[in-house]
Amino acid sequence: MTRSARVFTALLLALVLGALAVPFGLHYGPQVAQLLTAPPADAEPDIPAIQQTPRDVTAPTVVDQLDAHAPTPDPAVLAPLLTAALQVPGDTPVSGVVLDAQTGDVLFDQQGSEPQLPASNIKVLTATAVLAKLAPDHRMTTSVLAGGTGAEGVLVLRGGGDVLLGSGESDPDNVRGHAGLATLAERTASAVGSGEPYRLVLDDTFFVGDPLNPTWQPGDIEAGEIAPVYPLAINSSWADESQQSGARNPDAAMAAATVFREALIAAGVEVEEGIERQPAAENAVVLASVESATVEAQVEHMLLTSDNYLAEVLARLAADASGRPASFGGGLETIGEVITELEVPTEGMVLGDAAGLSPRNRVAPRQLADVMRTLLRSDSRALRHVLHGLPVASLSGTLADRYDDGDSPVFAGAGLVRAKTGTLNAVTALSGHVVSADGRLLVFSFIASGLNGTTDPARAAVDAAAAVLATCGCR
Repeated sequence: MTRSARVFTALLLALVLGALAVPFGLHYGPQVAQLLTAPPADAEPDIPAIQQTPRDVTAPTVVDQLDAHAPTPDPAVLAPLLTAALQVPGDTPVSGVVLDAQTGDVLFDQQGSEPQLPASNIKVLTATAVLAKLAPDHRMTTSVLAGGTGAEGVLVLRGGGDVLLGSGESDPDNVRGHAGLATLAERTASAVGSGEPYRLVLDDTFFVGDPLNPTWQPGDIEAGEIAPVYPLAINSSWADESQQSGARNPDAAMAAATVFREALIAAGVEVEEGIERQPAAENAVVLASVESATVEAQVEHMLLTSDNYLAEVLARLAADASGRPASFGGGLETIGEVITELEVPTEGMVLGDAAGLSPRNRVAPRQLADVMRTLLRSDSRALRHVLHGLPVASLSGTLADRYDDGDSPVFAGAGLVRAKTGTLNAVTALSGHVVSADGRLLVFSFIASGLNGTTDPARAAVDAAAAVLATCGCR
């Protein structure tokens, strides 16, 4: 290229850039000038993650995600703080133990080896047994069968252990109502078509033995804390399906069968009056079925809501999976077997039921803490999933409305304390785990029993003790 040509090209490029600069300057000039002349904004403070307000429930922390060299609280510094927190009016004794999750060292022990009424803390043992015996992705099937010798014109509704059925369409996004009786009726209608009227039969023979635990108190049954246990029910037998409290149906299986019959009629199937109880014929054919949410999802729901009915049902399912009768006795034997296999000392432990209502139950805080530590350190994904169901302080389950007073020192445990609650008229308990201010994972169990009008201050005391663990480096 000649020199004159290069000069011409350079001039042309300059003219083009100049033309573009005019609209650019008119449009962006004021903004650029403002940025150049405006005073610098104050820098946002760098808030450590551990001090930020939690926005959601996070996955449970396990030992290998923490600094193994984080300092351990000094028992001599920790003990007076916990002793003061666990004071209850009337000198009500509060037993408790705190363990280092990694080493198992005892950091605090106040009658921690004394067996106590554990209330719903026993559900931690139940959940552990269930996930030790059943695959986490196992689902319970509710089915309709037909045919078989002497069973012409009969539809059999058979319960398979799902007591979180819904009356309407199946809801795959929820644990409650995951399997719906209206969906089961529609599938049954598609299978049978139109024809002669059918007689509906209920087969609830999966569970055996007395549906009521003989040690349960009449007052607890009358208050709806529990009801006779059957292998199918709508939302744990609550009379009002939309609630988690109030009265329960005394015959949950028949109540579910009645709802199913109405759904069959609505789906176009002619059904005779009345529902009988009898087992399906051995050669009966499955016409339709619906499946529950997974066992791990139901266990999580049981722990979060402290569902007594579901706890008893899951224990029976674990018994069946272990080759035992699906009964109260079979469930308790299975729980005891699993806890023993985990090498947790069981001396003095007495199991009266799987829910925590039986006055026969006796479990020491140390035993609960040992189970919790075993779960935290387990290589089993199934067992670790028990931890997913532990309520989180001020965020979920039965701890959602605790630790939420911003003016109280207990608020410091919000989002940090993860524990199973337990409450009876004379008992309050809290067992779980928490990461200390120095990043050390601690396991605890506090039980106050023999309460007489001091349930509220006792609950405040165990909450305060767990909050101490969350906020105190104690060195």
